[in-house]
Amino acid sequence: MMVEVIGLCIAALATAGVILRPFGLADWIFAVSGAAAVVGLGALPLSDSLHAIGEGREVYFFLVGMMLMAEVAGREGLFDHLAARAVQAAAGSARRLFLILYLVGAGVTIFLSNDTTVVVLTPAVLAVARHARVPPLPYLFTCAIVANAASFVLPISNPANLVLYHGVMPPLGDWLGRLALPALAAIVVSYLSLRWAMRHDLGTEPITPEVPALSRGGWVAAGGLSLSAVALVTVSSLGGRLGLATLGAGAAVALAVALTTRRSPLPLLRHLTWGVLPLVAGLFVLVAMLDRVGFLSTLGQWLGQISASSPRAAAGVSGLAVGIASNLANNLPVGLAAAAAATAGDLGNLMRDSLMIGVDLGPNLSVTGSLATLLWLATLRRSGLDVSATHFLKVGCKVMPPALILALLIRLCLPE
Repeated sequence: MMVEVIGLCIAALATAGVILRPFGLADWIFAVSGAAAVVGLGALPLSDSLHAIGEGREVYFFLVGMMLMAEVAGREGLFDHLAARAVQAAAGSARRLFLILYLVGAGVTIFLSNDTTVVVLTPAVLAVARHARVPPLPYLFTCAIVANAASFVLPISNPANLVLYHGVMPPLGDWLGRLALPALAAIVVSYLSLRWAMRHDLGTEPITPEVPALSRGGWVAAGGLSLSAVALVTVSSLGGRLGLATLGAGAAVALAVALTTRRSPLPLLRHLTWGVLPLVAGLFVLVAMLDRVGFLSTLGQWLGQISASSPRAAAGVSGLAVGIASNLANNLPVGLAAAAAATAGDLGNLMRDSLMIGVDLGPNLSVTGSLATLLWLATLRRSGLDVSATHFLKVGCKVMPPALILALLIRLCLPE
């Protein structure tokens, strides 16, 4: 019992370290250290920890594939080109520019994942805002908010989706039948709420900058990303494994651009955010420890009992709960725990979908809610900007609750 209590304390401290990053250390250090500690103390056997790490292979493949595509597109100037085109299409209207950039962010999130939106589109939007001589924060907030709001339109829109379904996604037709309307509602309501929250900052009319020409490599990257999106949607519709398919697509796009530009693709590897892989692996181990001590199975059984008597009420409350919890402990560990509890409790589609909506959409409340938002904040800091936790929370309080509540209500009204 003492070992189990110590293991729970280590898991809590490791999660806090991932979120707060004391001493400026990378987040993955705390996840890996916590995982090593629970194994070293005997709270989780080494064989179980290795099995837990192996369980995340589809997520690792997905992340590397998406990072490859994002890095190639960013290096070839594709997103800078798209952002400049957005300013040109706005024709001097700040509100039209706000809408266009939000829609561009939604498209990138839907087909290339929320992490791609914040890592690649954010610096492009910042550069364009500076050239257009407008306050950058309202437009940068569109990247952060839509990255979470649009992250459950498709299975590939958020790595957390693969986590919640253990890499084996429902067929695309089933997914869209259950989640297309809630996702559309989340995107629209988040936009309207964000525009209202930023209404006083959109007074400056943008100056249309010169649109940078897209290189041959940029055109190849654009074509490769388009074909990859079609291929991944097809794999999803057939119920295939998205992780390996995404990795293959990313490698193919990188190779095609390298052959076209006659540049080695190897330098791309240095710019990938490799730390996300040990971070996810460490979190898988910590969640496996929670499962071993019976915490998650108890939670799953409890949710199953509640669902048996009132399935829709239980699903709605659970979705709200994980949405809030994602801001206290980040949505990756919360998503892993929710997935394990759903499996242990043999919960149905309604409960699992509601949990996923909470995990994906809840993080729009605070900067600690999701990996995507943390990456967005890190990108701003590298560019000399900073958004305080209080500032983001003020915006998040206006944006997240109505979107989450409406998305859950719509899902609860649909067939299970």
